[in-house]
Amino acid sequence: MENTTDYLNASLQQDDPVDSALRPFSFDEFTGQTKSIERLQVMVGAARGRGDVLNHILLSGPPGLGKTTLASILSQSMESNLRPTSGPVIEKPGDLAGMLTNLVEGDILFIDEIHRIPKTVEEYLYSAMEDFRIDIMLDQGPNARSVRLNLPRFTLVGATTRIGLLTSPLRSRFTLQTRLGYCHLNDLISIVKRSCKLLNISINNEGAKEIAGRARGTPRIANNLIYFVRDFAQQRSNGKISRKVAEDALELLEIDARGLDEMDKRILQVMAENYSGGPVGLSTIAIAVGEEDHTLEEVNEPYLIQEGYLQRTPQGRTLTKKGFDVSGVPIQQGKNQLELL
Repeated sequence: MENTTDYLNASLQQDDPVDSALRPFSFDEFTGQTKSIERLQVMVGAARGRGDVLNHILLSGPPGLGKTTLASILSQSMESNLRPTSGPVIEKPGDLAGMLTNLVEGDILFIDEIHRIPKTVEEYLYSAMEDFRIDIMLDQGPNARSVRLNLPRFTLVGATTRIGLLTSPLRSRFTLQTRLGYCHLNDLISIVKRSCKLLNISINNEGAKEIAGRARGTPRIANNLIYFVRDFAQQRSNGKISRKVAEDALELLEIDARGLDEMDKRILQVMAENYSGGPVGLSTIAIAVGEEDHTLEEVNEPYLIQEGYLQRTPQGRTLTKKGFDVSGVPIQQGKNQLELL
């Protein structure tokens, strides 16, 4: 169902008011990502103890897990200003120079989707991160000259959903590189309860568990689902979210108990019926289901792989036994079809 896919895609891609209203403001309020939180607390505690600036940090992982939130918490913990921007916005060296020269001592420069910074701009970050200075060229030809600008000591916090696209020179300049993973069910239940409390929504434990179980391990999706379930409860029930109310609301969105939406199931079914479980290329799957390949790769595929429904191989994507079970096509039937090809 295209509407459901668009809904989940928006949940993963956007930093919307839903996120801002429910965002934790301290490490104690942040649920999940235990190892990453512990590492960040060690760095913050040591920097504050020395009266020093925090070292550079790279946060990676799928969308919607809290990278922007952690940058904000780091700023609060260090009692410093957060200067947010994103990779695509920084198009030329002058854009970066303007941002860096406007920082003050101890500021945190947060660059979301840092892997999308142009390579010509990225090279200016090297000296800025290591030596807190940049050299920029003025004029052209015989009148060209280099001007060195000294920068205040600052912290660069980078966030990326595709760490493999970062160059080694840039990646190596981050003191800490920590990856955020999908949340466990109990963590998501806690997040749902906290969000409902902040929004004054009445929900019981079973209702919270139902929403958390269909949120694909992602807090941002859980928070977006809460808003829809709240509206459903207001229109179709007494305003209170129980397991049955949450189940009916999410079935209306065609999100099943495993967190799979209509597009997820179409992908698995097409692979099982048309290609005998694979291997099959992503672009072929995209054409078969009528969706862009980059949407499938960014929105649907990570969760399907994480949960063991399909896997990547050098030859293409292949279904697992679990994927065949969801598709409704017996695995032996898929094998028999493959033998006929």
